[in-house]
Amino acid sequence: MERIKPRTLSGFMELLPDRQAQMERIMETLRKTYMLYGFAPLDTPIIEASEVLLAKGGGETEKQIYRFEKGDTDLSLRFDLTVPLAKYVALNYGQLAFPFRRYQIGKVYRGERAQRGRFREFYQADIDVIGDGELGILNEAEIPAIIYRTFTQLGLRKFKIRVNNRKVLNGFFAFLGLSDKAADIMRTIDKIDKIGADKCRALLLDDGVSADKADEILRFISISGTSAEKLQALKAYEGKNEIFDLGLKELSAVAGCLPEFGVPAENFEIDLTIARGLDYYTGTVYETTLTEHPEIGSVCSGGRYDNLAEYYTDKKLPGVGISIGLTRLFFVLEEQGMLSDELITAPADVLILPMTSDISKAVETATLLREAGIRTMLYGEDKKFKAKMSYADKIGVPFVVFHGDDEISQGVVKVKDMKTGEQFTEQAETAAQRIKTAIDVRGTGRVIKD
Repeated sequence: MERIKPRTLSGFMELLPDRQAQMERIMETLRKTYMLYGFAPLDTPIIEASEVLLAKGGGETEKQIYRFEKGDTDLSLRFDLTVPLAKYVALNYGQLAFPFRRYQIGKVYRGERAQRGRFREFYQADIDVIGDGELGILNEAEIPAIIYRTFTQLGLRKFKIRVNNRKVLNGFFAFLGLSDKAADIMRTIDKIDKIGADKCRALLLDDGVSADKADEILRFISISGTSAEKLQALKAYEGKNEIFDLGLKELSAVAGCLPEFGVPAENFEIDLTIARGLDYYTGTVYETTLTEHPEIGSVCSGGRYDNLAEYYTDKKLPGVGISIGLTRLFFVLEEQGMLSDELITAPADVLILPMTSDISKAVETATLLREAGIRTMLYGEDKKFKAKMSYADKIGVPFVVFHGDDEISQGVVKVKDMKTGEQFTEQAETAAQRIKTAIDVRGTGRVIKD
């Protein structure tokens, strides 16, 4: 029989057990943080009818989607978590309470060229707040606070939440007489961090924007200073366009809430270059970058949209949401050596090694430890002592419990702390308490190094 060489497709991530444990810890942190703000869990199918997923598609989206047929059914793998959410809300409208707050962590698929930090299969971690007919600005103002708490709970400190408002941009373009080119202009200025101002200007000219107006656009989006200074500078444009004035009011409201929400000024910035290329964003838009790794781009982005499910229902369902590219973020953290090695990543807290043929006491101890909430693995292989300890080292288990004739006759267990090398012998109940205390202390750290 010819052997098939095992391989993983390009653009798909597989992790070794210790790294997978760290990924799971990140997802656990995100879930806890999202639930802290009242978001309910949701899980939508990975496969949908193509006509459902492509309702908002076209262009690059349709080119990148994984599409196939099963019998007579045209199916596709989900491209993101937002379109399935739109379908879900439209389908279950009568049974949901609004505003509907949901979080979802799941895999999505894009058939784009795999490259550093970009994958074809990857996790997204999304939150969205959906309103029925209308949705208050407070929901948009709360998003930076959720981003800040999420990242700090992970252990990140050096990041910047960059915020803008599409109404400010649309209003500005309107009084320049460029409303018909607004979408193209936004897609261009959204790339300015990657391509630079000169290339951005050239693209604006290619889109039919005159040289003087292109320069005016670049001056506008380059307004500098603190958030308060930028808001003050924007007031010079008030009264020229109603949409601009509304956008400025919303942007001011979002920035004004940050101190009460506990977001430090150093982690927040009004950035007029943030446009988000997708056309469905209508209000506040967000991008979050790691300040020491700007080359990675945004690791958390999103914004306000006014009609989530227009392709599925005539109900007006405005919303606001963000998405963390979790696989991409994990890749960066791993590459930069930022994942903490202090956290327990072993599949168990205790490995019990029976040292006699009678394993009844070892099984009894394993049951006692598990009832105490201690993850316990019972080693059942007939191996030499050295092989058993080698296994303990390889899986990184924090504690090993030995069950030999002496321990059984004395009614005790011998425990070795694999980190310190310390050994102690005592009754199983007392050992369980001691191990539990140590594990609880070691489990309080962040998944990302300080």
